[in-house]
Amino acid sequence: MSRVGNAPIQIPSGVTVETSGQEVRVSGPKGQLQMVVEPQIKVNCSDVVVIERKSDDKKSASLHGLTRSLVNNMVVGVSEGWAKDLELVGVGFRVTSSGDKLNLIVGFSHPVEIVAPEGIRFEVLENTKIRVLGIDKYLVGQTAANIKKVRVPDVYKGKGIRYQGERIRKKPGKAGKVTGKI
Repeated sequence: MSRVGNAPIQIPSGVTVETSGQEVRVSGPKGQLQMVVEPQIKVNCSDVVVIERKSDDKKSASLHGLTRSLVNNMVVGVSEGWAKDLELVGVGFRVTSSGDKLNLIVGFSHPVEIVAPEGIRFEVLENTKIRVLGIDKYLVGQTAANIKKVRVPDVYKGKGIRYQGERIRKKPGKAGKVTGKI
């Protein structure tokens, strides 16, 4: 039995969870999310949400805990929201925002502009710190990864865009060639 899948999901005040067939809709103060559940899984809603599987085969067992985590992420997203913090490390690296766009100056000959997808909001905390906010955990993480992909941290100097608190393992540089004549 799945320990994750069997745990009930507590519904905070202000959040409603509705099911119709295989579709689950979660709405709360920050917005609304929906997903389609696989046919092997059944979602029961009352004062708590309970995820059950219809059979004990391997596919159903693997989907049990996954579905429970996805529904829980939806509940947390519409009640509290999700956030990822990024930081720019490098001389002259900075970020500015204008509306739903980020302008990154990260050592290229031109600034890089990133437009926020639907349901995502950017906050510039300092000129080198970005916060990606939204209610969909997957979309927040994917948007942060796309921003990081603009300038992945260099393994020799550590310059680039990284998640806040991420440690980069630096490689030692190439040793100079010893030129000595005998």
